[in-house]
Amino acid sequence: MLKHPINSFSSRLILVILFVLGVHLFLLKNAALPLFADKILEAYSVNTILTIAIVFFLYRLREKYRNQIGFLFLGSSFIKFAVFFIVFYGAYKANGSIETLEFLAFFTPYSICLIFETFFLSKWLNEM
Repeated sequence: MLKHPINSFSSRLILVILFVLGVHLFLLKNAALPLFADKILEAYSVNTILTIAIVFFLYRLREKYRNQIGFLFLGSSFIKFAVFFIVFYGAYKANGSIETLEFLAFFTPYSICLIFETFFLSKWLNEM
């Protein structure tokens, strides 16, 4: 039985995100920094859930909006930035500036999810 592309994408993304989170926490622990500060778990969770939802949404629309998928993908980046400003920006900026660890807590899962999303969407588009 063939795996549905969304299930395959989701399971691979979750495995990679869990691995990256483990490495992230390992590096924080070795540097004697707080492990679960800077909304790290929320950042990994929100980025993963948003990425899966966006890929699901784009996959469902791939036939109907074949020529607009690229624009919809760009629009999804706007959604991710909006979520960042709504959920994370206030907490990160509370002390007047965004610290490096706060930036990395959000940007690490964001970049991994974006790379995964881009890779799989380009693969699906090339198959169309």
